[in-house]
Amino acid sequence: MQSSKELYASFKEITQKAADLQFASAVLGWDQETYMPPKGFASRGRQLATLASQAHEMVTSDNYGKLLHELAAKDDLGDAEKNNVRLSLEDYEKNRKLSSTFVEELTQQTSNSYNAWIQARRENKYSLYAPELAKMIALKRRQADLYGFEKHPYDALLDEYEKGATVAMLDPVFDMVKAQLPPLLASIKDAQQVDDSFFNKHYPKQEQWDFSIEVLKKMGYDFEAGRQDYAEHPFTTSFSSEDVRVTTRVDENNFASMLWSSIHEGGHALYEQGLPVDEYGMPLGTAASLGIHESQSRLWENCVGRGQGFWKYFYPKLQGRFPQQLDDVGLEAFYKGMNRVEPSLVRTEADEVTYHFHVMIRYEIEKKLIEGSLSADGLNEVWNEHYKQYLGVSATDDKKGVLQDVHWSHGSFGYFPTYSLGSFYAAQFFEQAGKDMQALSREIERGEFGHLLSWLREKVHVHGRRYTSEELCKRLTGRGLDFSSFMNYIKAKYTLVYGLK
Repeated sequence: MQSSKELYASFKEITQKAADLQFASAVLGWDQETYMPPKGFASRGRQLATLASQAHEMVTSDNYGKLLHELAAKDDLGDAEKNNVRLSLEDYEKNRKLSSTFVEELTQQTSNSYNAWIQARRENKYSLYAPELAKMIALKRRQADLYGFEKHPYDALLDEYEKGATVAMLDPVFDMVKAQLPPLLASIKDAQQVDDSFFNKHYPKQEQWDFSIEVLKKMGYDFEAGRQDYAEHPFTTSFSSEDVRVTTRVDENNFASMLWSSIHEGGHALYEQGLPVDEYGMPLGTAASLGIHESQSRLWENCVGRGQGFWKYFYPKLQGRFPQQLDDVGLEAFYKGMNRVEPSLVRTEADEVTYHFHVMIRYEIEKKLIEGSLSADGLNEVWNEHYKQYLGVSATDDKKGVLQDVHWSHGSFGYFPTYSLGSFYAAQFFEQAGKDMQALSREIERGEFGHLLSWLREKVHVHGRRYTSEELCKRLTGRGLDFSSFMNYIKAKYTLVYGLK
C-alpha cells in the first residue's frame, strides 16, 4: 500500500501536468488576442481545443478520481495538502459531468465566436456575430444542464466564477443597487458638472505608454515576471505567478482610456504574482474567485488610483510628461475631472456610480439568455432598451453597444456579476486596510505602496482558493459582504467631488 506522501506526489504530478496544458492554452490565448495574424484563427481554435480536451481527460480519469478519494480518506496530510485534495475532489466531481468531446466542442466554439466578434466589431455589425453567439449560448445551456442546478440554470454557470453564488443571492444585491444608487446619481445630476475636457486633448501614444509603465512599477508590478501589451479588449493572463501579463489599449484623444485600464489590470496582475509559487497548478496556487480577483483590480483602480492622495504624488510627474495638455489644470480640477459622473455607453470607461448599472444590465440579459426567454437574434435592440431604461442613453452603433465586451464570445456567462461584487468587496477591504494601517493615506500621498501590497499579500493573495469569497471577507473584515461599505465610500467621494450636501 502506498503511503500518503507517495499518493500525494502522484496526485500533484497529474494536477500540475494538467495545469501545464492549461497554461500552454493560456499562452496561445494571449497570442490570439495580441499578436496572432488574422488567418491563424482556424488552426488556433483546433490547437486550443486539443489542449483543453487533453487537460480535461487528465483530471477526470477514473484513476485520478480513485487517487483523490484515497487521499481524502487519509488523516496524516498537512493542512495545505488537505485543502488541495478537498478542492481538487470538488473540481473532479464537477468536471466529470462534462465529456472531453463537449469540452473540445466548447473550446472550438470559443475560437469561432471570438473570431466572429472581432469581425463584427471591425465592421460594426452585430448580425455577423449573432449566429456564432447563438451557438455559444446553446452550448452554455447544455453545460448548465450537465452540471445540474436546483432553481435556475444560470446558477450552474455562475458557480464557475463565484463559488456558492446564486441568482437568489445576487438579485437582492442588485436590488440594493437599484434602490440606493439612483438617489445619489440624481443628486449629482442636480449639481454643477465637473470639467474633464482636458482628458480629450491629444496625448501621444508612446508618452501614455511610458507613464503607464511608470505607474505599474510603482504599484509593485514585477516586470521580471510580466509584461504589458496592446489588445482589443484589455485583460490580464497568468501562466504562473512568475509570468503574469497585462494588456491595455490606447486612444490618443482620450487619456483616461489607457490610464485606468493599466492600473486596473495591474491590480489583477499583483494578485496573480502574489499567489504561492510553490503551489503552482494546485488549488492553493490559484485565485479565490473572480469576485475577489476583481476586488484587487478595483481596489487599485478606484480606491487608490482615483483617489486624491495617489495624484498628490503622480500628478506633478504627469504634468511633466504632458505640459501643453495639463499645465493650466490644477490638481483639484484633475481629481474632480477623473471622477466625473455621467451616464455613458461603455462599461470599461464608466464612472464608479453608473458602472454597476452596466453590470446589472448584462446580468439581467444573461439570465434570460440562459433560461431561454431571450435569444441572440435582435439582442442589440434589447441591449439598447435596457440602457435607455436604466441610464437614459442608447447606442447609435453596435460597437459601443452589444459588441463592446469580449466575454460572451469566450462563453463567460456568469462572469459579469463578479465585477460589481469585486467593487463592493474592494471598498470593504480598503476600509479595513485603513483601520489596520493608520498611516496608509500618508504613504499613498508619498507614492509608497509597498505596505498596502504587503497587507494584500498577507490577507488575500497567500490563501489562494483556501476560502470562498464570503469566508475570506469575514476573516479580513469580521463580516461578510456589506454593501454599506461601498455606499459610505462612494457617498464620501462624490460629496467632495460635487459639493453635495
